[in-house]
Amino acid sequence: MAPAPRRPRAPSAARSQAVDAPVSPLVPGSADAPPWPADAVEVGRVLGAWGVKGAIKVKPFAADPQALFSSRRWFVAPPERALTAPASSAAPATPPVLRVVQAREQGDAIVASAHELSDRDAADALKGARIFVSRASFPTPDAGEYYWVDLIGLTVLDRQQRCLGTVDGLIETGPHCVLSVRAGPGQATDRPPTLIPFVDAYVDRVDLAARRIEVDWGEDY
Repeated sequence: MAPAPRRPRAPSAARSQAVDAPVSPLVPGSADAPPWPADAVEVGRVLGAWGVKGAIKVKPFAADPQALFSSRRWFVAPPERALTAPASSAAPATPPVLRVVQAREQGDAIVASAHELSDRDAADALKGARIFVSRASFPTPDAGEYYWVDLIGLTVLDRQQRCLGTVDGLIETGPHCVLSVRAGPGQATDRPPTLIPFVDAYVDRVDLAARRIEVDWGEDY
């Protein structure tokens, strides 16, 4: 990973090998299932089954998906379309959590096996499912690096401490990322987002504790 003075990481980042999780499988809906973490972050979606032994192929939301490798528990939510679709009695229950046995990179995806998935049918039933992990399980970023999820929602102030708005997303442009800043409270909501390169030349300070970013930028830039 090349050093960069200002480089936000995507919702998850970096790479790893196998994840060893010698634990017992959970019964969907049982009292053994761990509670859904309050800091859950969606980090990928299941593309479908991989092979015949119950592995799944996951599309991560980050080019460098470290959070998926660093967590032994992947929390699972049904596909968004399933939230409004009528339930089928024949459809297998979605396990609330996957206890990962092994995960590895396969091209631009991740192939993983879990105790809860014993065969291809069980894996294929998860197609489209959303994968979440606890933010607390993310690896600690290097100095000057930030996870996107930590920047979204922060207030952006110029050098005169005037509010420019709130970060509502980030855009990857190749050499660096760009903050998308939407109007904040009391500001015109019909204005287009302000786009600020997330580099030292424009970003003076990121204060996660105070939930603010100070920039050398103006409303008329």
